[in-house]
Amino acid sequence: MSCGEPHEKDCSEVLDHLYEYLDREMPAGECAEFQVHLDECSPCLEKYGLEQAVKKLVKRCCGHDDVPADLRSKVMGRIELIRAGETVPEVSVLDQARHEQAQRLAAQAEARGGAVPAPEAGTAGSAAAPAE
Repeated sequence: MSCGEPHEKDCSEVLDHLYEYLDREMPAGECAEFQVHLDECSPCLEKYGLEQAVKKLVKRCCGHDDVPADLRSKVMGRIELIRAGETVPEVSVLDQARHEQAQRLAAQAEARGGAVPAPEAGTAGSAAAPAE
């Protein structure tokens, strides 16, 4: 996408890295360049506003779900594999994290000599949780 106006940072580059900017995962210098672009470019500013609204809606609707503690690192690992052009495993990151968490819980229960507790609805070990 391009608005047709010349900018120091191209519209397509801004939109490719929009979530890094939204999530504050971008170095400060690049954030300043993005802000300058958004100040100059109304189509990119509109897209930024839309994505920001979607992010707030998702947080409001889904922000209370428990997720495995290491899920973020697994997702970031998959992203790095994709960026590097490497093959990505077929199993979903969430399913893999749930499986590993279930294994940890079973090992803890076995170490205590007790039974494995049944997972609660909507938690990492629940069969009722939706796939990705």
